[in-house]
Amino acid sequence: MNDIRRTILWVIFGFSMVMLWDKWQIHNGHKATFFPTAVPAAAPAASTTASAPSGVPVASNSVAGGALPTGATAVFPSQTVSKVASEKIVVETDVLKVTFSTEGGSVVHTEFLKHQDMADKTRNFVLLDDSKDRIYLAQSGLIAAGTGGAALPTHKTLMTLVPGERSLKDGALSLSLRFESPEVGGVKLVKTFTLTRGSYAIAVKHDILNAGTNPLAPQLYLQLVRDGNKPPGESSFYSTFTGPAVYTEAQKYQKIEFADIEKGPVDIEKSAQNGYVAMVQHYFASAWLLGDGIKRELFMRKVDTNLYSVGMIVPLETIAPDGSKTIDSRFFAGPQEESVLEALTPGLELVKDYGWLTMLAKPLYWLLVKLHALISNWGWSIMALVLLLKIAFYWLNAKAYASMAKMKAVNPKIMEMRERLKDNPQQMQQEMMRIYREEKVNPMGGCFPIMVQIPVFIALYWVLLASVEMRNTPWLGWIHDLSSPDPYYILPLIMTLTTVLQTSLNPAPPDPMQAKMMWFMPLAFSVMFFFFPSGLVLYWITNNVLSIAQQWVINTRMGVPPKFHFPKF
Repeated sequence: MNDIRRTILWVIFGFSMVMLWDKWQIHNGHKATFFPTAVPAAAPAASTTASAPSGVPVASNSVAGGALPTGATAVFPSQTVSKVASEKIVVETDVLKVTFSTEGGSVVHTEFLKHQDMADKTRNFVLLDDSKDRIYLAQSGLIAAGTGGAALPTHKTLMTLVPGERSLKDGALSLSLRFESPEVGGVKLVKTFTLTRGSYAIAVKHDILNAGTNPLAPQLYLQLVRDGNKPPGESSFYSTFTGPAVYTEAQKYQKIEFADIEKGPVDIEKSAQNGYVAMVQHYFASAWLLGDGIKRELFMRKVDTNLYSVGMIVPLETIAPDGSKTIDSRFFAGPQEESVLEALTPGLELVKDYGWLTMLAKPLYWLLVKLHALISNWGWSIMALVLLLKIAFYWLNAKAYASMAKMKAVNPKIMEMRERLKDNPQQMQQEMMRIYREEKVNPMGGCFPIMVQIPVFIALYWVLLASVEMRNTPWLGWIHDLSSPDPYYILPLIMTLTTVLQTSLNPAPPDPMQAKMMWFMPLAFSVMFFFFPSGLVLYWITNNVLSIAQQWVINTRMGVPPKFHFPKF
């Protein structure tokens, strides 16, 4: 019976590995190995997609009815008449270099001065961009309240920059840029961006002025537009989410794959008075933030080939002639630093995605941060955290290793009995159960205590994978970046060695085929770690070494001399 259970478990584990590999292939834009699906098309050139009028959402009544916004087909008079090309405006603070376009006053480029590019360490990391290779923009504008309404200033309207400072002066806490649109449809839109020292959040004030003779009730839209490609340099051996997300208090955090938007309408909260919209990728995110109590309608849609948007539409109260309305919002583009995200708005820290183990991952991250405050080195902090976890689970591990030691002690009897009764499988199983009863050995006794710990260590895996603090952070010697693979493969080799030693200390299964499988799976798992970030490999090495030490001590105490059982293939 025990042999059958083990075989079933190995079959399930093997099939899970196949499914995971298939998902990795799909997630990284490759053709699936076992279950082929369509691969999204490559990103189009920025000159054709970024300027398409179809990027403007339609009135929000279509959203309220459950349908996603579709592109507007009208060509605005201000765009056809103007012969002046848009201008790029670059402003800089101590942490951000942001490029704005006078076409709509949109954010078209963000460069993080405190974060290096992974591929080229001499360059700063770029998140938003408008180039031939990437499209990632933050846009806002106005649309009419109903279908067939007048054209209004949108993110395609050419705007004028009011002269002012373009870099944060010494001693100054903030700087502001003001973009003014011409009158379009009797409405003038003024955008004021305020950048603050040390902050990745930009305050954005939209002033809507009714310059016409009739009352108007326009709607403000805030959207993020991005191509569906994975971030450059993203590894194929571990899967992280890239795509749009929304948050409301009612439905909490909802993330949607680009492929799901491609298929049709997505199931997200359509209307709320709180929350945000975001674009998420490994380590970084962007988001439009509105204050609570402001009614907004949320949308996700396909804009063009391999181009997608997520945003909010805010219905405005009627504005009388010569009247105005102001909407305050914030635009965030920066690293996923959990404490910073929590301070900006409720739920924004969820863009740092720990998956279904968030409840375990958050306290582990908190403890890791506290250890770093004491040790001041993220590599040593990882090792200290694993040590604390092993201490916390010592009694569970002790039970597991004690059960394994008993199994190792009776293994000679089992092997002799299997050889003697190899022609009588039914009697062999009965005799095996009799030996287990007489020796008071539970074959599963070594599994359950370890299974209890698995969610905790998986949660720690996601903490280390998701934490931007590991990015470009050295440990010691040749490890200059805990978020990148070991350049000389020293840590993966050590990890493989510790895995071999740990496996060899466990009692060998009586069945020869199971014994070989017991070696194949850990070794295959070790090969994957050659492509994993150094911080993750360091965590696994520490866990393996501590497990070997504890198992060695417990076996010695029980009078079962530690012995390495290497396979005989």
